[in-house]
Amino acid sequence: MRDFATLVRTMKHYYLGLDCSTQSFTAIVLEQDGEPASTRILVEKSIHFDTTYPEFGTRNGVLPAGSGVAHTPPQLWVRALEDILDALKKEGIPLQNIEAIGVSGQQHGSVYLNASAEKKLASLDFTQGLAEQLENVYSRKTSPIWMDATTSEECREIAASLGGDDAVCALTGSRCFERFTGPQIRRFFKTEPKNYAETAHICLVSSFIPSLLAGKIISIDPGDGAGMNLMNISTRAWSLEALNATAPDLATKLLPVQESDSIAAGISAYFTARFGFSPSCKILPGTGDNPASLVGLGLVSSGVIGVSLGTSDTLFTYMSSVHTDPGGASHVFGSPTGAYMAISVYKNGSLAREAVRTKHGLTWESFSNLLGRTPPGNQGRVMLPYFDTEIIPRIGKPGVQRYGFSDQDVEAEVRAVIEAQMASMFLHSAWMGEKPSRIQATGGASNNREILQIMANVFGVPVMRQETSNSAALGAAIRAQHVVVKKDGEVSFEILARPHLRTPFTLNPDLEAHHSYQKFVLAYRKYEEDYIRDLG
Repeated sequence: MRDFATLVRTMKHYYLGLDCSTQSFTAIVLEQDGEPASTRILVEKSIHFDTTYPEFGTRNGVLPAGSGVAHTPPQLWVRALEDILDALKKEGIPLQNIEAIGVSGQQHGSVYLNASAEKKLASLDFTQGLAEQLENVYSRKTSPIWMDATTSEECREIAASLGGDDAVCALTGSRCFERFTGPQIRRFFKTEPKNYAETAHICLVSSFIPSLLAGKIISIDPGDGAGMNLMNISTRAWSLEALNATAPDLATKLLPVQESDSIAAGISAYFTARFGFSPSCKILPGTGDNPASLVGLGLVSSGVIGVSLGTSDTLFTYMSSVHTDPGGASHVFGSPTGAYMAISVYKNGSLAREAVRTKHGLTWESFSNLLGRTPPGNQGRVMLPYFDTEIIPRIGKPGVQRYGFSDQDVEAEVRAVIEAQMASMFLHSAWMGEKPSRIQATGGASNNREILQIMANVFGVPVMRQETSNSAALGAAIRAQHVVVKKDGEVSFEILARPHLRTPFTLNPDLEAHHSYQKFVLAYRKYEEDYIRDLG
């Protein structure tokens, strides 16, 4: 007869990951058949906000508003949570066997609840819908999200109170940014003081969804907490100085930070009665979509960089200990592993690539062919591709600069935009402290071998094209699995992520080209420095 431990290892186990992003709500259910590494995605399901809920009036998940304003009604997310669970139930997914639920949320978005919220969450009637019971729990009817850019004045005020930009960065892991939650809270306090005073709890999107599931307010984790300019990045706890610089009585509206890899609560009776979850199902603290994606892509040890080539280009990597970007343009967040992650965001990603492609009437195939016809270093022809304002480096107004060629030179322009992006990533990731052993590339443009080959040649390391399902929802599900299976021994996030990663191809660097790019990067840096100096 098999012993109990063997029996447990051969049983099937189920874990749910939820991701509330800007435009959609995604659920991934993992099925573990035997050992923890023997998992597969049982189902992946998404709800698109605009098409599913036209009554909310969002466009790309955001309410139309004035310049720089980006808000979303939190009731939209409540509806999506209920509907996606209902869809899973109707599909026959064994919700009664879900052992734990992890949540990912778009970073920086905030939800403001009044004093009635916690009592209402604890006394929900399972015969009624979730959204209809929560209509009156908000002290602020809409939630500012990461796209909001209305808080420049508040950023300056907080920074001045804390001793300047560098001091804020050293304390919180980032300088004050308009999208960060602290400046957003300060603006709410200044513009709506009565509603701020009536706010009993401030959640992030990533803590709001777990709070619904648990039937009580759940703490913010260090991954998303670092995106607020309120958390001491070294101690992973709220900074009293930052709280006081932001708004009065803010400490009373926030629960203590809770580590990601822990259990926050059991699931509430509402969800057991309405959807059939087991009362033993555990709810984890939520985390931001970037820290969740770090887990979903298996980037949980040093030496590997992830690069997402999307609307914006994002570079992120694991950090074992805290050190911040001296330039202040990148960020350090907490990682769900208990360590840290570094992240850099470049606004002129696909925006710049598309601008060049469209301007010259190219298909992506012809764009790639042109890349193959020009030499590494582009014969000294260089572009600063600021088709829009830029985050890294900080460029406050658009202005494409070309050196050694005209905007009608199609071949030069195609290679110049890609080489500029890769050189900028190489230069502005140096502060992270170590040369990577490999790069894992995702996002739409990572399908382009020619672009990835330039990346490999500039960095001088192999680049793997990484295919995965929704990495944030997957990372949330893996977190749920890890908090359960770690009780039976040391099982790393990397092992749990491995079954879900697919590498269609790997491109190795051309060493001769890499040598050429070492000189090119130095030239690019000088053009960039001169341009920034001339801007004043």
